[in-house]
Order: sequence, then structure tokens, then C-alpha cells
Amino acid sequence: MDKHHRGGRAVPLLAALALAAAAATATGASHAAAPAAGPRAEVMHWWTSSSESAAVRKFADAYRAAGGVWADTAVAGADQAKAVAINRIVGGNPPTAAQFNTTKQFRDLIDQGSLNNVDDIAARDHWDQLMPGPMLDVIRVKGHYYALPVDIHMSTWIWYSKAAFRKAGIAAEPTTPDELFAALDKLKAAGLVGLAHGGQPWQENILFQAMLANVGGKQLYLQVLRDRDPKALNSEAFRKVLTAFKRLQSYVDAGSPNRNWNDATAMLISGKAGVQIMGDWAKGEFAAAKQSAGKDFGCIAGLGPAVPYLIQGDAFVFPKTANPDAVKAQKLLATTMLAPAAQLEFSKLKGSLPVRSDIDVSSMDACAQAGMAIMKDKSRQVGMIEVYLTPDQNGALQDVLTAFWNTRMPVEKAQKSIAAALRD
Repeated sequence: MDKHHRGGRAVPLLAALALAAAAATATGASHAAAPAAGPRAEVMHWWTSSSESAAVRKFADAYRAAGGVWADTAVAGADQAKAVAINRIVGGNPPTAAQFNTTKQFRDLIDQGSLNNVDDIAARDHWDQLMPGPMLDVIRVKGHYYALPVDIHMSTWIWYSKAAFRKAGIAAEPTTPDELFAALDKLKAAGLVGLAHGGQPWQENILFQAMLANVGGKQLYLQVLRDRDPKALNSEAFRKVLTAFKRLQSYVDAGSPNRNWNDATAMLISGKAGVQIMGDWAKGEFAAAKQSAGKDFGCIAGLGPAVPYLIQGDAFVFPKTANPDAVKAQKLLATTMLAPAAQLEFSKLKGSLPVRSDIDVSSMDACAQAGMAIMKDKSRQVGMIEVYLTPDQNGALQDVLTAFWNTRMPVEKAQKSIAAALRD
């Protein structure tokens, strides 16, 4: 999940229509005037922050350079944007392309025959060789490709303040879960906030995924989320994951409840806190504060060489249309958004990795380069939580995690409740 998908239940198709009816008049979408040349593409997305707007302009520039006309429809909020897009698709007035996450969010649209496929582009550009398997597994249904992945995000990076580590006497970057907890103990002893955390359900979901990946490992991660294996869910190994998740709460400060993620990042930037577990969009906050990876802050993708890299990102779907000009615009969007130069420039501003594995990232920051190096090891490529769970399953799991985090619920009860929530 990215920072705009708050980790809760995604808006179901029919519920989205009700939301969108009210939303359509309040979106503030802007439509650029279309010159009389080139295929016109109305692109609906939720990238409205300053860094995101700068990033999506790189795609718009590439499309215009290829002779197209880009009409920007920006809708604040991921759930809101998806609701408006679904409303327009179902209502027969679809945009040329609409943003979703690379999860199961748009499966209803596929099943209802509401999307054009991009099989020819996928074959021409060798997506099977250049894109990570967990993403392909989401966008490829019954042999057809129904979405265009444009970036890779990883939501469980461990960020740390170099200044806070120095103050706490932490000389070396933690490389195991035990070393991470030892560092958190030292930070707390030094009078600092160990874990900068925003007490919101989607952020607790991220902490859970981080502990499942780092403490449980790849096999348990997949057994729990992908397979929903009752034996794994009731195992001692999974109990240890939940115990580690709950232990993290002892390092947060009293101001944590309902704090925004970027305010938690600001605690690292100021040196008031030592560690934050958050997606790679946090790099935008460090960059805005003129802080550099490796100098002012550190980034850890996994506490060990085999920890899975939990990937997810953003994608565009192409609503069904028989209009030849609209189809031409869709094909041109798919071509220009995946062009190496556009991918690189977009990713630098978005905080993400390029979705293509053949792009030279030597001009990107150290964290991005580390992430791209890990991505070369396909055995570490694993989907994040919403790649494997339906929106309802993810919502049910999150309800348990939030209750476990915020109450005195025994770990045994949390474990049984999660097993029940993920039961097919």
C-alpha cells in the first residue's frame, strides 16, 4: 500500500458508486484544453502532493513529446479517485486511463469486461522478463494483461536517524531483529523516541508486515498471507511474529495515536526519534529537508540477506472503449510511461523504483540503488499484503491488528482472531 491507500478496506464496486455520486462534483479535477493534434488522453490519478505532481508531470511531458495531448484529472485521495473512476467507467463516460494500486483492487472491473487489455504492448516490451512476478500475477488474468504497472514501492523500509544513533551510542546498523530491538532499547535509554510511529490502522499494518517478513521470514510470510495455512497461522513461529509486533509499541511516544506518517518522519529528521518503519515515499520528506541517504539517515530494506522485499506499486488501467482514437491514446500512454527516461525521472521524484529491471539507476539515491540490487534476486521478490488478500480479508486482519496494538489483548487471542479473519 502506498501512503494514500490507508490500509483499510478498498471501496467495493457498488459502494464506490454511491461515494462517487457525491464526489464527482467535488473533485477539483482539471482538464487541460486539447489542441487539435495527437491522441488525447484523460489520465485520472490521485497524485496531488507537490512531489507527486512533479513526478506525474514527467509522464505528461513524455506523452506530449510523443505527440499526444495529456488531459490531467487529479482527484485527492486514493479511495476517492478510484470511486470516481469506477463511477465513470460503469456510467459509460470513462477516462482514457485510471490509476489503481497493483493489487486486487480492479479485479471486479476485469471480471465485468470493463477494461481493455494491453497484451500487444506487454509482448512487445517483454514484460514477462522485465517486471517482477508478484506484479504480473495481479495484472495478468487468464493470460491477458489488464493494467500498466508504472513503479515499484516497498512499504517496510526501516529508516533511521544518524544523529539519533550517534547520541544513543549505536555504532553499527542493525542487521537482525535482535539488533534492531537492542538499538531501540539504546535510543529509549538515551531519552529519545525509539520508534517514530503514527498510530493509524494502515501504519500498524505496515509494522505487522515488517515483523512478519523480518522475524518470520519468506516461507512463513507466504504461508500466512498467500496460503492462509491454518497450521502456519496457529504456529509458534507466528506467535513470535505477533509478540515482536506488539513489542514495538513499547518504543513509541505518547503523541503517537493518529499521527500522520510524514510527521513521524519529521521526528527522524529533527533527531528526536531514531527509527521509523515506513514505505519508500518517506524519502521525499528527507529530500525536502535537504537530508541525504547515507549521510543524514540510513535505510534498511531487510534485517538479513534473505528477508523478502515486499513489492507493490501503482498501475493504470485502460477502460473498455471501441473508439479508435481512445485506443490509440491508451497504447501511446503505455509506451511513453514505460520509456526508460520517463521511468527514471518519475521514480527520482516519486521515491519509487522503476518497474523495469533493465533501467540504469546509478543516478538515483543510495536507498533506491540498494532496492534495485535486491530486486535482481527474484527469490526475494514477494508481494505486499494486499497482493494476496482481498479487500475484505485485509480489512478483517487490520481490525484485529489495531485491537491487538491498542488494547491488552493476549497474543494467543490475537493469533486465533487472525486465523479466523483469514479463513477462506
